[in-house]
Amino acid sequence: MARSIDYGNLMHRAMRGLIQTVLRDVAAHGLPGAHHFFITFDTTVQGVELASWLRARYPKEMTIVIQHWFDNLTVSDEGFTITLNFGDNPEPMVIPFDAVRTFVDPSVEFGLRFETHEDDADEDEDDPEDDPPPQQDAQIVRLDKFRKQ
Repeated sequence: MARSIDYGNLMHRAMRGLIQTVLRDVAAHGLPGAHHFFITFDTTVQGVELASWLRARYPKEMTIVIQHWFDNLTVSDEGFTITLNFGDNPEPMVIPFDAVRTFVDPSVEFGLRFETHEDDADEDEDDPEDDPPPQQDAQIVRLDKFRKQ
């Protein structure tokens, strides 16, 4: 069997490493300037820990905002823990990096989106096996478009 390079998996690991580095810096030094984050995660992924009322309210996906008030941010190789305020109720949560679907810092127009295997399966469902795969051109992501002018 021919060996191949799994660029998708390598890119996901690199992007999760970027999030890990950013969150570790914020845990150590706080949020600099106007930076803040919107993090959407899959609440069904193993290892996600939420209060039962939050899990009932967000059974599949949840977006958190890390901006004005957060506490106890700790970052590991597998994910992060954080306490956020929901209506004057501090709620601790554990979020594995594998659960993260989007990471956005709108202050500098930076964002990452992680595709899941389910997204791939949805696309494959309406593609009969008889059809040849469509030819695709390589896509190059220019990081310049995320930099603030």
